[in-house]
Amino acid sequence: MIFPMNKLFPILLILMAFSACTPAANTPSPTSPATPTTGVLSSPTAPGTALIPTQIIPCVLTPVVAPTPAKDPGYTQLDETTGLHVTGTAKEIDLASYRLKVTGLVDRPLSLTYDELRCMPRVTDHPVLVCQGYFEDVANWTGVPLKYVLDMAGVQAGAKKVILTAADGYSTTLQLVDALLPGNFLAYELEGKPVPVLHGFPLRAVIPSMKGYAWVKWLVEMRVE
Repeated sequence: MIFPMNKLFPILLILMAFSACTPAANTPSPTSPATPTTGVLSSPTAPGTALIPTQIIPCVLTPVVAPTPAKDPGYTQLDETTGLHVTGTAKEIDLASYRLKVTGLVDRPLSLTYDELRCMPRVTDHPVLVCQGYFEDVANWTGVPLKYVLDMAGVQAGAKKVILTAADGYSTTLQLVDALLPGNFLAYELEGKPVPVLHGFPLRAVIPSMKGYAWVKWLVEMRVE
């Protein structure tokens, strides 16, 4: 059917107006990490489907230089440079070769660089770190939600626990239900700066519902079993 030009023109105006008012797709900003409520998807999902991250979208980041280790004041003693107490033996980790591995009962084993972690959704919180009988510390930590990383790996049915392992060989075990609590995250910043070496650079676990033994420093692997 052929429309006269005087009738076709109003129709074109309506179509152009509709196109201009249609919202654009909600995509992460290239200059900042995506928000936790958006997620990072490799394919569209049906309405009502949970947003499960399956790939990493690069973002523009400020380069990070590994911090110089401060003098170790001794076990459970105060680090005057941060106002936090120290436990464990500090490990200096090469940032270029650093990887956080997610292994075990997962659909997609991961080997994540420091910058890939920084490009993920971020959260900042100031929970109390309790080392029973020794000290209680409070600070502002920033990092990626632990659940987000596990969702990206795809925890398999039947999994019951997550083992967190540090570069110095220390490890602790979280029940999966506890690991997936929304308040848990993997911190790469302390008070807006890279986590100091004494306190876990490049990555440490922040587990607010548990005592300090679960806040693994120098984190290099999460194994799902």
